[in-house]
Amino acid sequence: MFFDIGPLELIALIILAVLIFGPDKLPKVIQDAARFIRKVREFSDSAKEDIRTELGPDFKDFEFEDLNPKTFARKHLLDKDELGLKEIRNGFDFSKEMAEVGDVTQARDTTGGVDSAPSSGGASGGSDLLRKRDKPERDDRPPFDSDAT
Repeated sequence: MFFDIGPLELIALIILAVLIFGPDKLPKVIQDAARFIRKVREFSDSAKEDIRTELGPDFKDFEFEDLNPKTFARKHLLDKDELGLKEIRNGFDFSKEMAEVGDVTQARDTTGGVDSAPSSGGASGGSDLLRKRDKPERDDRPPFDSDAT
């Protein structure tokens, strides 16, 4: 339903209102509440109109929901899509990419293409990143010991 109130909760609220205000005063309370809500809406709408008129004609399509950064970015970046961001976003499938990388690394491990010796030259480029390092290199520092300081 509305305001995340279920049907049983709504019935409980109605029964509670009848018990608190009584059946004879309940219609007047409902009218007063409706009148108050109507006045608050009118005040809010008039305040929005005053702000729009004060901002001038440059902001005639200004919406207060645009003040939320997510909706602002969505409206100005993704709706116009001058840069082709939707195509770029839809072009990436990270789960597929990660599965392919995992398959490649597992294939190299099983075929013996990667040895467990640490690299020292760096001449092989990207394959150094996939090598396992069993021993720390010479320039690795020992772990930090907070008790020693």
